[in-house]
Amino acid sequence: MIYPDNFEEKIDFTHIRETLKLLCISPLGIQRVDDLSFLTSFEDIDLLTGQTDEFRRVCLMESDFALPFYHDLTRMFHHIAIPGAFPAVEDIAALSVSLEGVRNTLAFFRGKDAQYPKLCRLTEDVDCFPDVLKAIERLIDHNGAIRDNASPTLADIRNEITAKQASVSRTMQRILKQAQIDGLAEEGTSVAIRDGRAVIPVNASLKRKINGIIHDESATGRTSYIEPAEVVTLNNAIRELLFAEQREIVRILTAFADLLRPHLDGLFHAFNFLGNMDFICAKAKLALKQNAVKPIFSPQQSFDWIRAVNPVMYLIFSKESREKEIVPLDISLTQKHRILLISGPNAGGKSVCLKTVGLIQYMFQCGLLIPMSENSEIGLFNAICIDIGDEQSIDNDLSTYSSHLLNMKQFIRHATPCTMILIDEFGSGTEPVIGGAIAEAVLSDLNAKGVWGVVTTHYSNLKYYASSAEGIVNGAMLYDAQRMQPLFRLETGKPGSSFAFEIARKIGLPENILAEAAEKAGRPHVDSDKHLREIERDKRYWERKRDEIRKHEKLLGELSEKQLTEWKQIEHERKSIIEQARIEALQIVAGANRAIENTIRTIKESQAEKETVRTVRKELEHFKERVNQITNDEEEVEKQNDANDKTFRKGDMVQVKGQDAAGEVMAVGGKTVTVAFGQLLSNISAERLVKISKNEYGKQHPYRTPTVQTYSVGERRLKFRPFVDVRGMRADEAIPMVEALLDDASMLGAGEVRILHGKGVGILRQVIRDYLKSSSAVASFDDEDIRQGGTGITVVKIVA
Repeated sequence: MIYPDNFEEKIDFTHIRETLKLLCISPLGIQRVDDLSFLTSFEDIDLLTGQTDEFRRVCLMESDFALPFYHDLTRMFHHIAIPGAFPAVEDIAALSVSLEGVRNTLAFFRGKDAQYPKLCRLTEDVDCFPDVLKAIERLIDHNGAIRDNASPTLADIRNEITAKQASVSRTMQRILKQAQIDGLAEEGTSVAIRDGRAVIPVNASLKRKINGIIHDESATGRTSYIEPAEVVTLNNAIRELLFAEQREIVRILTAFADLLRPHLDGLFHAFNFLGNMDFICAKAKLALKQNAVKPIFSPQQSFDWIRAVNPVMYLIFSKESREKEIVPLDISLTQKHRILLISGPNAGGKSVCLKTVGLIQYMFQCGLLIPMSENSEIGLFNAICIDIGDEQSIDNDLSTYSSHLLNMKQFIRHATPCTMILIDEFGSGTEPVIGGAIAEAVLSDLNAKGVWGVVTTHYSNLKYYASSAEGIVNGAMLYDAQRMQPLFRLETGKPGSSFAFEIARKIGLPENILAEAAEKAGRPHVDSDKHLREIERDKRYWERKRDEIRKHEKLLGELSEKQLTEWKQIEHERKSIIEQARIEALQIVAGANRAIENTIRTIKESQAEKETVRTVRKELEHFKERVNQITNDEEEVEKQNDANDKTFRKGDMVQVKGQDAAGEVMAVGGKTVTVAFGQLLSNISAERLVKISKNEYGKQHPYRTPTVQTYSVGERRLKFRPFVDVRGMRADEAIPMVEALLDDASMLGAGEVRILHGKGVGILRQVIRDYLKSSSAVASFDDEDIRQGGTGITVVKIVA
């Protein structure tokens, strides 16, 4: 459903339709432009836009292809469908040209199903009728005339006509020459043709001296044109032969019509194919003119447009010699934010933005490509309703506001989750308080019904409502308050100001009038836009904080799961190592027992001779030393491996060389390791770290019960100071203080803060600036003015 009936005029689609007609080469293509309409089938829209996109690629990549010219012969086909009817000779010539075009087009797309599948599908069951082409070639020549040999009878007639015309020519030349000798005709005159008859020009005063028929006279009356009696009979015979020739041509054409009649269905299909190709080609040419593409198309309601441009403005500005910048539109709507409420100053681009949304969505659902980034996403809507402009009518007794209310009635009646609404200057046209209240009620009802759309307004109550209502989001057309000119850029997430007082001041209204107006309006009302911006800023701040907390919780969960997996793996490896050590210990003990038994046996067998006992004792001591050496070597290797192991992994416990601080490795990047010392993250060179055991780490970090602190925003605002002094501190001491300053500044809406770090050798300054680069709350930073501290102070701009 499209509402109202003049929807296309309101969004300037009529300009698109006229441009498409100019790009067509035949009435068949123009007819399809007239039939262009809004579609709601995902498959149909996807097919038509896909065909256009493929043809756009053909125009860009296939330099040897050009859509052939063709004629609309459907009327001739309807005519010859009647038995006994025959076509005109020029229609047969046009049919030959058109069928040649069909044949060339089919030949181009043959074997290119992989490149242009949707266009190749159109060529299925299309015939170029080679037999008909051969019949036409035998029938007419390259000049489009019936050939002499089209039939034996026609050849005989034309031969006889040629012979008699030659006889007439000879006779006329003889009579003219004799007339010149007799002085009846002037020297240098020649045979002329009047009414298809050969005549000779003679002096009017002497015309009676030549026997014949007078066919004409000159404008002065001095010359008469006479057909001599001698050639009248010959000319009559030629005339009869010409009639016979025409009858034979009619017979030939009738026979040709009989040949075509069985193929009429196929011919209609072939010309329908040409009309479709003409139409698709026109859409592709329009896309190239607009730099249009086919974005990601979803069968659901979705809306994520990147660098979208108004198609009509693009066409108009591209024709003008002077360069004009068209500011692209970035707009994204989701299930959470289905309705965008745009506010801002007059002439700031609100209505253009609204019309752009309606025009682009309508164009795409008519099967046209649209000018935006290819990675944009566009969805499907079953209805688009617009309320823009003045619809007051004397005939229908409608005022401007009445017409708006009538439109709202239709919107509410047809509103569904598949409906897009576009409302300009919502609530205007009547008393502001009542109009704003009705508009808010209507917007609430539409929002409850799940519609999607764009609404523009100046009413503060609607901006306040949008800031708290689920499903609606504020948007602003940006305005340069310093230069007092619109920027024509849309920013989603905050309301816009009307800048009424600023614009009035720029125009030149006296200050006393503006002051009186501000007093009458009341300071709270004048500052309402400011309060709205503060609310939206705080809302964005806490939403950003909430998102960061969710990300951290997700990261913490992933880390916990990963650590649990690693712990299980380590525990498994530990058990395997213990088991292996137990087996080796048992082997060592068994070996020692065997050595002891051998020693005892040797002593018994030798009857305990001193020398033997001494020898066996030495062997036992040697075995003991060897076992101890193996154990010591293994311990030394393990210690050496621990000391030399500079490969740190996430979860390792480490300590800075020469310091007592111990922490946990959070990330490893090249030669730099990120270590968590309590709540502080520090990037430290791997050369400065040494691994420690978890027991050593636990001694330095006994378990503490976390305390929960609550902060009042009002208390923070009172205690907030837009600067921090970190001179003489280490990096791990300074960074937490800088982080706390940025958090408070972002939450309280401070525009900028200062960090006093001193000059020194610049190490602390560099560490702080590296941190500022990674902070999402920082818009920019730079040195303080040289007169106020220079490089010893960093001035930080906070994201608004």
